[in-house]
Amino acid sequence: MSGEGLRERIRKVPEENTPRETEDENDADIREPIFGPMPTFPYQRFWTRMMLIFGTLLVVYFTSNNEKVVIFAKQNEKLNHRRQEIPCNKSYLYELTNLLGENEKVRCGRIVMDSIVNVQEAKKLAEIARKGLSLTGEPAGGASILDLHSGALSAGKNFVNLYALNVSGLYSNEDFDLYKTVRRKVHEALAFSFDLPSEKLFLTKPTFFSRLTAKPPATVHDEYWHSHVDKETYESFHYTSLIYLNDFGIDFEGGRFVFDDPDNHTSIIEPKTARVLMFSSGGENIHRVEKVLSGQRFAITISFTCDKRKAISDPSITRFGSSKSF
Repeated sequence: MSGEGLRERIRKVPEENTPRETEDENDADIREPIFGPMPTFPYQRFWTRMMLIFGTLLVVYFTSNNEKVVIFAKQNEKLNHRRQEIPCNKSYLYELTNLLGENEKVRCGRIVMDSIVNVQEAKKLAEIARKGLSLTGEPAGGASILDLHSGALSAGKNFVNLYALNVSGLYSNEDFDLYKTVRRKVHEALAFSFDLPSEKLFLTKPTFFSRLTAKPPATVHDEYWHSHVDKETYESFHYTSLIYLNDFGIDFEGGRFVFDDPDNHTSIIEPKTARVLMFSSGGENIHRVEKVLSGQRFAITISFTCDKRKAISDPSITRFGSSKSF
């Protein structure tokens, strides 16, 4: 090929950096949108950003407020010793430190044990509760109480004194012996679990059987499902224990024990025959009981204090026929 022909071909090769316009691109530059120009408004970019921020905040709000539920103890589990340590409420810690002395470490938390009380003992305790509560007829609704220490027995909207009733033969010496035996078992287990000297832990009032039903409560005082702190409700309480006398999901529905923890956390204990729940009674353990939806839920609350001045003794069968009405 001649030099003249080569130069001609080079002139016809486009440079790499030269923009190549096509007919389609040129047409697109002048083509109007099918639906007309896009609408605009003042501060469009500002409001777009604000909407994005608002949407993000909504997502964070609803995500952070989701309740976090943990089943701490299921009904179908067999638990030897499950515990959760939690920081003590300041006023509770101060009071116990003054009572026990600075050398005693105060521990707060909650413990579930299925090995303290056996099923046979729990069933006999349930029978003690049923016998006493049957004296006043059908439950009025909400919570019904039987307190063998004071004799308080729910009767509709009021209380009667069990020991003032003509109910000779209702209970036996063996019933009261069983009650004391179980109470002492729980006493020792609680003292051991919370590193307390057993001799510095005392039974206190109220200690009572409870029956919860699905019937509407007769009075507001029988509304057991509200969140509360035991130490605020009962000044003498330092440690609370409960023995469940029948089974969630079998004998009744609802009625689970609920701890309302910070940050919208919830810890649930499902009642089981002979299960023992123990916890410190201060503001660190806000709790409630779910409404019973069907059946009847039986339990016994055994309360303890570290203040010897507020101690009570075990109940005695000799009180029958020797007490007056309330």
